Amino acid sequence: MQKLAQSWLVLEISNSPFLLGFDAFLGELPILLFSLLGGVAADRADRRRLLLASQLTQMTAAFLLAGLIAGGVVRVWHILGLSFVVGLAQAFGGPAYQALLPSLVKTEDLSNAIALNSIQFNLARVIGPMLGGLALTQLGASWCFALNGVSFLAVIASLMLMRTRFTPRTASGSLLASLAEGLHFVRRRPAMPELTFLAFAVTLLGVPVVVFLPVFARHVFGGGPSVYTLLLSVYGGGSIAGALLVAVVGRRARKGRLALSALVGLGLATAAFALSAALSLSCGFLFLAGAALVTVFSLVSTLVQEITPDGVRGRVMSVYNVAFRGGMPVGSLLAGVLVPHLGAPAVLAINGLLISGLGAAYLLVRPQVAAL
Repeated sequence: MQKLAQSWLVLEISNSPFLLGFDAFLGELPILLFSLLGGVAADRADRRRLLLASQLTQMTAAFLLAGLIAGGVVRVWHILGLSFVVGLAQAFGGPAYQALLPSLVKTEDLSNAIALNSIQFNLARVIGPMLGGLALTQLGASWCFALNGVSFLAVIASLMLMRTRFTPRTASGSLLASLAEGLHFVRRRPAMPELTFLAFAVTLLGVPVVVFLPVFARHVFGGGPSVYTLLLSVYGGGSIAGALLVAVVGRRARKGRLALSALVGLGLATAAFALSAALSLSCGFLFLAGAALVTVFSLVSTLVQEITPDGVRGRVMSVYNVAFRGGMPVGSLLAGVLVPHLGAPAVLAINGLLISGLGAAYLLVRPQVAAL
């Protein structure tokens, strides 16, 4: 709900695709700057407590933005600043969240647990825009942020009730030495550098399709918040379908080859969506893109978790998180610069072709991932 209202609000106040991309950039920039420290913290501190602090910070930011809008004093710089604060909270909460998951399930259930996690996340992405579109058009943007703030109470209550098997290790050595240990593991572990780069490249090229859906809704299809809500809901529905596919075939299939095949499909679906001028046809391609993206991310995340021991999991997942989330601000900012000159359809079509080329290259030239 907040993503929908925030993106539409930035575009409405500024009418600037650049600021739309810049907002996404500021929301993800702290991931690049502080996630590695968050990973060290996740291996040295109680991961559940780190998550609680992250959720409380994000809840406060949501309520503050709701108040600014309700008071009629909101400005673009308020939104940009709070995007950075939320990103900072996620920089420490993200590694703890990812590292906590394997301590809640058995190893043989990890693939299904990650798929289930993707299902609940993307189910929220379907329901959220539908409710957010109603709140935005009937009640105003302030309600989207206020309801998001209230939703954190359920998350915080869940974390308070959670019991995990992970016990933080006794800190030994400096923070830099601990960080270097995690980086060394990522660099030396077979296939880990390839998986990390893959995560960065896919978010760099694949996520801008979501960021610039407001531009397609308004300028390509000539619609308003209802069309934007439709596009987000279709994309989220495809994401759920992709997560279900992983849950069904995750244990049986060769995960690496399936992930790369889905990557090729993601690029083709993205390019087809970008070049389609018919809303119904575009929705079909967007559904396929959502399914393919979640399939790639779920399988790659599973592979990273499966080859990582628990003692360095926080730091390894922080490196992966930097790559996974780091591609988003760079891709959003780059697309925000190019869209005013080339147009959103051309930029996303180029991104789609590059994604397909990357998947084909990994299948043919870099067999380490396909063999997993």
